Amino acid sequence: MKINYKLLSIFIIIPIFIGGVIGLLTVSNSNIDSIIPSWIFPVVWTILYTLMGISSYIVYEKIYTVPKIYIIQLIFNYLWVFIFFSLKNFLLAFIWIIILIILVAIMIKKFLSINKLSGYLQIPYIIWLLVALYLNFMFIN
Repeated sequence: MKINYKLLSIFIIIPIFIGGVIGLLTVSNSNIDSIIPSWIFPVVWTILYTLMGISSYIVYEKIYTVPKIYIIQLIFNYLWVFIFFSLKNFLLAFIWIIILIILVAIMIKKFLSINKLSGYLQIPYIIWLLVALYLNFMFIN
């Protein structure tokens, strides 16, 4: 497979950029420092968004489109940040992240059916979401 580095870069930059903007908009509302140092989040999310970008690029190169489930789960991902950090609605965020985990599991299954590597690259993402689910749970009164 010949790699189109320009297109690959776009697939990586888009989720990182959107996630970064959302992070900047919500960082002042962060209340997670008491549990986990806040510097960890931009590092982990940059890695995860990079893996998502690579994974979605691989899928795109195979089927010349990105499955809708990828876009849907990204939207759910970005909205969870607002629900948790800005609205501080921890119960809704908990329910939301459960739905997000289900969506990511469906996405992984879809990606695995298209290209094994693209599915495997999403495994760290779902693991991190399970960590986030646990952290979210700790905020529910």
